[in-house]
Amino acid sequence: MHPSIQAFFDPATNTVSYIVHDPATKKAAIIDPVLDFSPRNGRITTTSAAALLAAATDQGLDIIYLLETHAHADHLSSAHHLREVTGAPVIIGAKITQVQAIFGPLFEADDVTYDGAAFDRLVEDGDTLPLGDLTINVLHTPGHTPACVTYVIGDAAFVGDTMFMPDYGTARADFPGGSAQSLYQSTRKILGLPPETRIFVGHDYLPDGRTEFAWESTVADQRAHNVHVHDGISEGEFIAKRMARDKTLDAPMLILPSLQVNIRAGGLPPATPGGHVYLRLPINAL
Repeated sequence: MHPSIQAFFDPATNTVSYIVHDPATKKAAIIDPVLDFSPRNGRITTTSAAALLAAATDQGLDIIYLLETHAHADHLSSAHHLREVTGAPVIIGAKITQVQAIFGPLFEADDVTYDGAAFDRLVEDGDTLPLGDLTINVLHTPGHTPACVTYVIGDAAFVGDTMFMPDYGTARADFPGGSAQSLYQSTRKILGLPPETRIFVGHDYLPDGRTEFAWESTVADQRAHNVHVHDGISEGEFIAKRMARDKTLDAPMLILPSLQVNIRAGGLPPATPGGHVYLRLPINAL
């Protein structure tokens, strides 16, 4: 079956959010929504979330899920805001508890319990969710983080950061809890889907030789052309290449504000007695 898919590209973070819906019933899910954050002045707005809601309203869609592929380190999630507006539950992979246990202490986030309670439902490999006449199938695809999941809906797979466009490769695996070996195994799980399966990525960055942003490929395209995991690349070759590449990468610009919000399902830290909300920047801690 073919879900209807709309992509929303955020140029500030190179993030792609999606609205996926069942054309027959108008039941819809939002995947990886962005909360707009300016690191220059600490201002947060919901412009990107409003665009998602406006598109859903224009089409008469009923948003019944807010799906997170993982706890992002490059943008803040607007899942909490969208939950307040729509009443839809926020869903993420069950291993988010490991991510909370890693990063909660870093930010001394005493309000965060390491049981995933900030989210409404934790999903495991093999779980399913109904989306009208469609079914959301959950694949646990760790490696970038322990909690990464891929959502397969009809002929479409939403892979988050696990894989990018074929000319860019795969996600990094050097964050705490990451694993290049697990990442390779996860990519093979995704690439084991039918070759015509459409792959929708969570980010796009322009490699040399490409000038237009893109976010859709197919399993066949990825198996033939992905620069890191095309057919014929062994696990050992991938691990060596991935680890060498990761050593050259800087931390994402928004990793510190993002993680302390995203382990709270897009919620902000509690306000101080004076009514201010602060995001912490631990020094020399990463």
